[in-house]
Amino acid sequence: MSYTALAGIGIIAAVLVDLTVLRTRLVLTTTFWLSYAIIVAFQLLVNGVLTGLSIVRYNPATILGVRLAYAPIEDIAFGFAMTVLTLAWWVWLGRRSGTDTPSGRQPRRPTRGTPTTSARRAASRLGVGGRCGVSVGRGRGV
Repeated sequence: MSYTALAGIGIIAAVLVDLTVLRTRLVLTTTFWLSYAIIVAFQLLVNGVLTGLSIVRYNPATILGVRLAYAPIEDIAFGFAMTVLTLAWWVWLGRRSGTDTPSGRQPRRPTRGTPTTSARRAASRLGVGGRCGVSVGRGRGV
């Protein structure tokens, strides 16, 4: 099987995994395409150096021959498939663990015994609280 056929299969498989198996739908988002533009720029730079200096050579019988900045189009396709799969799994695992927020962190929830809760409790015992403009804890009015 040629490198071209494998790259094509890789793209189809990666997009199917993203859309139907993991259902992350990354390839439908602008954020993905902006991220991929950054990735492909560096891929072309590195691949251009490696193939331009003949550090890496490709058998002409296994590729189409179309090149982009010295890189065979099959390398771009393979890189796309790798990027889609890696990011799709990353997002899926993040959603599964409950850390799927814009920052990637779980939302903060005050728990019993935190300084914020203790400060509020102390303020209410002293009769300071409500909407009087007094800040306790994280700088919010109590």
